[in-house]
Amino acid sequence: MCRIAAYLGPPIPMENIITRPVHSLLSQSQHAEEAKLQVNGDGFGVAWYDAFASAPGLYRDVLPAWADDNLVHLCRMVRSPLFIGHVRASTMGETTKANCHPFVSDRVSFCHNGQIPHFRQIRRRLEMALSEELFLQRRGTTDSEILFLTLLNNDLMRDPGAAFAKTLDLLGPSTDAGPIRLTCVWSDGISIFAIRYASDNRCPTLYGSASLDNGGAALASEPLCTSPGRWQALPVNAICRLSENGLEVLSHQIA
Repeated sequence: MCRIAAYLGPPIPMENIITRPVHSLLSQSQHAEEAKLQVNGDGFGVAWYDAFASAPGLYRDVLPAWADDNLVHLCRMVRSPLFIGHVRASTMGETTKANCHPFVSDRVSFCHNGQIPHFRQIRRRLEMALSEELFLQRRGTTDSEILFLTLLNNDLMRDPGAAFAKTLDLLGPSTDAGPIRLTCVWSDGISIFAIRYASDNRCPTLYGSASLDNGGAALASEPLCTSPGRWQALPVNAICRLSENGLEVLSHQIA
């Protein structure tokens, strides 16, 4: 499955999270330790914010993250107070730039790690439930992008707990195809939000650290360093928010 890393705090070069740590997101693209697949080579992307732009910057490509020298240079030169990175191991949809995460709508960016195994059976129903505006924003063929648009359609940024509960109702129960697993990270450019959910209680991993050396905080599919106690697993079935006040749980028992 995919790997995600996100940062909020004083502006830093994105390389401090994406490429330089001993177990950076770039490292996890080849050597994931807490996923079914060790290699996540079906594309990558980074979305970053500053205080002035109306929408985040976005860089995505179909290359494996380790094969794109531009990513290393970009992360070394771009400083940001908030950014989200993703490396992809495809479970649904072709390896195209439109299918690479993060997905962006206006000021909101979104990444997903997991699967909706019966997506093909419910895809038409999900598309028909979207507003015309959101339906026209769709560019790719993944379950992840439809999940993002469905959550936006259900007022994700106003009430994320209710949006996930309503979306899970639309997805319906898991089938013989396998369990529904959703670990999601998204941002409005001010805070970073996250949830871990699985219909079989085997949620894809996501950790938080509110004690980075520069006073910032981060989320990551796997700890970026080996410092004991610095990274804690996020709770299951809960909406978490990372803000200037630290990491907090907004709501429990979404499902």
